[in-house]
Formats: sequence, C-alpha cells, structure tokens
Amino acid sequence: MKQRITIFRICLVALAAVLNIAGGQLALMLRLPIYLDSIGTIMTGILAGPWFGLLPGLISGFIMGVTTDIYSLYFAPSGMITGLLAGLILYKRPDRMAKFWLYALMISIPGTIVSSVISAFLFGGVTSSGSTVLVQLLAKTPLGLTASIFMVQVVTDYLDRGVGIFLIRNVLPYLPQEMKQI
Repeated sequence: MKQRITIFRICLVALAAVLNIAGGQLALMLRLPIYLDSIGTIMTGILAGPWFGLLPGLISGFIMGVTTDIYSLYFAPSGMITGLLAGLILYKRPDRMAKFWLYALMISIPGTIVSSVISAFLFGGVTSSGSTVLVQLLAKTPLGLTASIFMVQVVTDYLDRGVGIFLIRNVLPYLPQEMKQI
C-alpha cells in the first residue's frame, strides 16, 4: 500500500523533529547517559509508518548538527534506522506495545551497530553524550575501544529506545483518533 504525503504527515514529521531536538538538548544539558533524541522518530514510525519514520531522525540530526551539537549530524543514520525499524515493527500495531522492552531491543540493535562504528572510527569513542565517560573507562580494559563503545552503546541505546516506546505507549491513548489513523 502506497502511503500518501499529507499535510498532517508533514506536520507530524516536523513535530517529531522538534521532540527529538528538545529531548536531545535536555539529555545534553543534564549529561544523561541516554540520548532522548529518538522519541519523535519512534512516534512517527508508529503512527505514519517506516518511510515517514526515518525522516525525523534525518531532520533533527541535521538541525542539531548545524546548530548546537555537531555529533548529531554524524549520528543521523542511526536515527533514521530507528524510525525505519519502529515503523516496520510497530506501525498500526498498538497491541505490540505491551512488550515494549522486547521491541526496544529489536529496534535498537541495528542502530547500535551503526552508531558504534561511527563513534569508533570517526570520533575515537569521544562524543558529546554522557556515556562517553563510560566508554573511556572501559576502553582501558582488555575489551579495547570498539568493543567498549559497542557495550556502552547497546545498553544506552536499548534504554533510550525503551524509554521512548514506553512514553509513546502511555501517550497514545490520549491522542485524537484522527492522529492515530494517518
């Protein structure tokens, strides 16, 4: 089924990008070990499907990358994968939201692989995230840098996606019916 581009979907993508930026800035300001920059991306994937789900990750990554946090620009592909998978797994399936921790794992693993490679090869494990401290501590162990990045990323990404799906799961019943049927 081909999805149409509507004003409502465009507004949803814009709202999602703003949610991602606000969440990402909050996490940066508080130096949280999770990112909070994928809540809008996951929401769009769930409400509008996989192809619309990847757009907020791209848009918010670009906006944050050129305005406040250059690292966000490089991690936009990870956000896009998150939205795509959220749409593939959870689009029009609110009954699946009950097992949100399982689906958070399924959504986070591919993006974790991509973001770990980006972090290791482009930045040597040092980014603006609060999890950088954990990476630097583990890098001094026999794990080495790349495995340390993956270990930290898998935990932080999983928690981040779990928090995002949990929040959306609890907000979804309060959204207008028109918004759920876009």
